[in-house]
Amino acid sequence: MQLGIHLPHAGEQATPERIRRAAMQAEDLGLDDVWVSEHIIVPRATFPRSPLFYDPVLSLTWAAAVTKRVRLGTSVLVLPMRHPLPLAKELATLQNFSEGRLILGAGVGWLEAEFAALGSPFHERGRRTDEGIAMMRAVWTQDPVTFRSKYIPAEITEMTMLPLPVRPIPIWFGARSEAAYRRTVRIGDGWHGSQLTPKEAAPIVARLRRDRPEPEFTISMRTHWNGKDEGELRARVAAYEAIGVQHIMVAPVNREVDDWDLVIEGTGRLAAHRR
Repeated sequence: MQLGIHLPHAGEQATPERIRRAAMQAEDLGLDDVWVSEHIIVPRATFPRSPLFYDPVLSLTWAAAVTKRVRLGTSVLVLPMRHPLPLAKELATLQNFSEGRLILGAGVGWLEAEFAALGSPFHERGRRTDEGIAMMRAVWTQDPVTFRSKYIPAEITEMTMLPLPVRPIPIWFGARSEAAYRRTVRIGDGWHGSQLTPKEAAPIVARLRRDRPEPEFTISMRTHWNGKDEGELRARVAAYEAIGVQHIMVAPVNREVDDWDLVIEGTGRLAAHRR
């Protein structure tokens, strides 16, 4: 079982220094990876939490600069809100700056007002996700590249985008819908579930292992913990492991209230205990 933590890059407690310190702390504690989330713009009157989100790619670049070993993950990037070409350039740059430590956790999004503000068609987000991933993988692996798009405005004929990533960027898909499941099985390198109990996750994990039996396909779960009862976290991680989950990312239950240091330190102690 691999263990990671969410960096304090979102919410009222988020600061550049806390992001930096948490990344270094995760590395010192022997954790496997550090993670960030994404919102670009949100409707303030109805959004229930703090609207502060530092940019995920830049936050991971900031973390990469002060670490050498921990992997860097997104939980998750909402791919259809962005044009794939500049995103592909950013991610390839981060992959190379970090010497190949990036994991792209990807999703289709849920906040329709955010799509509207960005001029992205909400009801095409699944198709744009599929096409966007194909476009990014094309420019990451081909030089020159030709790509014919249907949903995303792009004309790519015998063109070049460098740098190519120093190693392939694994894509772990989030979300729970049947369409998301099919996408994960068809083109994913892993599944990154969120906030399912071990009992709820068990049939999904069993189905994934049936459809994607290769061991390098990673089954991951994001779980929330307040940093207080380490026994409860140990039991939960053991229960996930028993059903076949290979990776756990621990985030605070309430990023406005919970002590991020307690969450990170407790997860680090659990990692040390399991080694």
